[in-house]
Amino acid sequence: MRIQELAPDVVMFVGDEVESVATAFMDGDRALLVDALGSEADAARLKEVLCGEMEKTVHLIAATHFMSDHIAGMSLFPDALTLAHRHHRQAFLSQNRPVPALYREPDIVFDNMALRWGRHQLRFLHNPGKTMDHFSVDVPTADLVCVGDNIVGNIVYLSRADPALQRAAIGRIQQFGRSRVVGGHMGVFDAPVLDNALHYLRCMQDIVVDIRLTATPVEMAPRISNIRLEDCIAPGVVPTAFERTWHGHNLDVIETQSIFALDAVLAAREQAA
Repeated sequence: MRIQELAPDVVMFVGDEVESVATAFMDGDRALLVDALGSEADAARLKEVLCGEMEKTVHLIAATHFMSDHIAGMSLFPDALTLAHRHHRQAFLSQNRPVPALYREPDIVFDNMALRWGRHQLRFLHNPGKTMDHFSVDVPTADLVCVGDNIVGNIVYLSRADPALQRAAIGRIQQFGRSRVVGGHMGVFDAPVLDNALHYLRCMQDIVVDIRLTATPVEMAPRISNIRLEDCIAPGVVPTAFERTWHGHNLDVIETQSIFALDAVLAAREQAA
């Protein structure tokens, strides 16, 4: 596990399982977690460090979205209140591989809210993108925003998502104007990561729409599977192994879930007009 201090009272934990992220905000000996990592082993290590070594007690756990790889640690803190958007069940059930054993019914459900925690005001703002229950946690006093899976590093993950919603969600995150962005995976990034993710999304859409408009049925799947990350990543960005893996997952789901098929139909209609 990688542990990084983002401020004197803000600590980020990046687990080994899918590099899932949890961010702890401290108020004296009390801790609030945004997300709870992707495996029970990672969550146990977080508890060992946060509660054992740092002597904090977790009072509240907020899930940026209710998918199994972000809520694994909830059951390890039975006395903590859990918080999620009111559409959390839809997000949980929309996963390719939900893990029912990790599901814990949230104690508090909401649309938007603000919470004072120590010196920080955390603004929980509904921001549907990758899932309909996504929210961003804007923390002006720490100059950061937690964005869940609305980005995956310098790219996005397209499975079960509406690309137009993802684009709009990233745009809303940019409006917060924070210099640091904590993703649902990988860790913390400088603000240009949002532009990079939008660049990737635009390029993927342009390439896939072109393939859907020009390829024969036999050609389509091979051409989609051969889209190179280098043709989509923003200029100057050197992709990580994690980003390369999830680009590969995108190529799989673009074909199996017919992603950008509607955009291709709309583009063909526009061309014919």
